[in-house]
Amino acid sequence: MASGGQGRTRLRAVLLITVASVAVAASATAVAVAAAPPAPKTSPTSAPHAVAPPPAGARFDYQLGGAYPPAEGVRIVDRDRTDRPVRGVYSICYVNAFQTQPQERAWWLRHHPTLVLRTGAGKPVVDPGWPGEAILDISTAAKRRAVARIVNRWVDGCAAKGFRAIEPDNLDTWTRFPKRISRADTLAYTRLLTAHAHRRGLAVAQKNAPELGRRGEAAGFDFAIAEECQVYEECGAYTAVYGRHVIEIEYTDTPRRAFSDGCRLRGSRVSVLLRDREVVPRGTAGYVSRWCR
Repeated sequence: MASGGQGRTRLRAVLLITVASVAVAASATAVAVAAAPPAPKTSPTSAPHAVAPPPAGARFDYQLGGAYPPAEGVRIVDRDRTDRPVRGVYSICYVNAFQTQPQERAWWLRHHPTLVLRTGAGKPVVDPGWPGEAILDISTAAKRRAVARIVNRWVDGCAAKGFRAIEPDNLDTWTRFPKRISRADTLAYTRLLTAHAHRRGLAVAQKNAPELGRRGEAAGFDFAIAEECQVYEECGAYTAVYGRHVIEIEYTDTPRRAFSDGCRLRGSRVSVLLRDREVVPRGTAGYVSRWCR
């Protein structure tokens, strides 16, 4: 596992529970959308935007735990693909591109059983850090193309809604299962996603995985979203590749100096956000969303 992986693992486990709870509370229609992985084939209602990363150093808000109106001054918002973008704000669409969501695992196993990585006994390989998440099998060219066809339909949905970029999560899955999925497999699959997203006018974020170095940029990533890079001393690996186009997220359950140090060292150049680990909506107990300036 890449350095810092355990801290990031706790985040996504909470996010999955939170997003599912929001969907249930919303409406039957919203639940149906969240439960059906292959979004309908759609096309943007207008010409796609030119591919561009988020504005460098702008205020960013991470809303994976549920959508809410952003605070004054926020210019970048990241939301789940089942939500809508924010009008007039650079919006990023979250997609779990390398593993199944727990509530979607049964769908994958029923409709695409050969696209889920298996043990020698034929059982789905599940990430021990993510309850219920099975690993998508991208170990061959044919399987990479098949998985990408499904995920790229979600990307089409993001573009049709008006998002400006996508955040394909679990890029670092290969670091947890190196004997089953290689870095080369990951980069080959990534190129299928980034090329498709770019054709739809969407920028693509490298989510974590600092060990990729320049390989991430070569695979088509346009900017980086780095969780806890100050805590794990990884921030320089991102800024060396993407310059000011880095979004840094630190969390409140780690030493608070990580956020203050991030602000002191990079806050005038990149987006630095302090967020509660559960990324709950504003107005919910425990909510924290704070910027350097």
